This record gives sequence, structure tokens and C-alpha cells, in this order.
Amino acid sequence: MGRPHQAVLSRKAIARAALDFIDDHGYEALTMRALADRLGVRGASLYHHVRSKDDILDAVGELLDAEIDVSPLRDRPWQEGIAAYARGYRRVFLRHPNAISLVARRGVRGTDALREYDTLLDTLIRAGVQPAQALEVGAAIDFLVLGSALETYTAGFTRPPGEYRPAYPALADTLEAATRDDPDPAALDDRGFERGLTLLLTGLAHELASD
Repeated sequence: MGRPHQAVLSRKAIARAALDFIDDHGYEALTMRALADRLGVRGASLYHHVRSKDDILDAVGELLDAEIDVSPLRDRPWQEGIAAYARGYRRVFLRHPNAISLVARRGVRGTDALREYDTLLDTLIRAGVQPAQALEVGAAIDFLVLGSALETYTAGFTRPPGEYRPAYPALADTLEAATRDDPDPAALDDRGFERGLTLLLTGLAHELASD
């Protein structure tokens, strides 16, 4: 007779189940009982591998950080590398949008996260950005990436473009133009992110060339 199946628990397996739960329900809904139910174990079993819900959230953050590829920052010219890094960073949170509010409210503690920020800031400093300004640019990249992953711009406008006319003619004109370029609302979100990223990096390059 085969042995009864039991969930194989580890800190990483618990974190993966917690991230799946957050993807489905948001991190505010996560409880130790709900997570134990998802894993098919008793709640007490979790405490052999994690200390608390806070520890689980740290482990979830570590999973997310491990998905972010920092290699373009080391392997490419600084503008190209930062652009590739930012796009990859955004893709992670487009896959896990419910986790954005989690990372936005927690300190940067994990080794992968600290290494990521250190690598980005080192890239900026080596490009000629002063340390204090490098931190500002790092913050701007965070705002752009996480904000664009969290918010869908065009989904806020729920009526057909023409219905905004005549009271809001500029809004109607731009929505109609954007729809002609690509009817998929997500396409404008992507183009908006790319425009913001280009403006940030070209503006920074112009500052460096002017020094």
C-alpha cells in the first residue's frame, strides 16, 4: 500500500503558494489559515518552516526579486541596459499586479533586492551620475515601473472616444488617435511606459552630456 500523499513543505514552497494566493485574492486576504488550506496542511505545519505571516511576505518578496533580471545592467551600455532591466522588472509585476501593494509597503531587506538596487545604482554612477542624483533616478525608475504595472490608463475611460465630445474634445481626439494606432487598450499602456522610459533616459543622457 502506498504512503498517503502529503504536501512537501519548505519555505520556498510556502512562499510560492502564498504568491499564487496573492495573485488570486490580493495580499490583504492572505492569512495563515487560508494558506494552510491552499497547501492542504494544518496551520501548525507552516510554523516548522516560517516564523510568521510577516516572514512569509518576506519570502514572497524574495521570489519576486529572484524573477527580476539584472544581467542587462552588467552586460550592456548603460542606457540600453537600464531600459532592458526596467522592461523585465515591469514584466514581473504585470504577472503579479496584486503583489505591487505588498512590495510598496515593505522595506528592502532581501539579498536579491539589495543586490538589484546596488547594481542599478552602480550602473548609474559609472555612467557619470552623481550618487545623490543616482538615487533619485533609481526612485524614478521604480515609480515608472510599478505605477505602469499597477494602473491601466485607457481602462479609466469607459465610453467610446466619440462620446467624450464635445465637452472634452482633446480627450476625444487623443483617444480616437490612440485607438486608430492600436485598438488594444493594453497597447497604449505599453507605449506610455516606453515613452516615459525614453524621456527619462534621454533626459538623463542630455544632463550628463551637458556637465
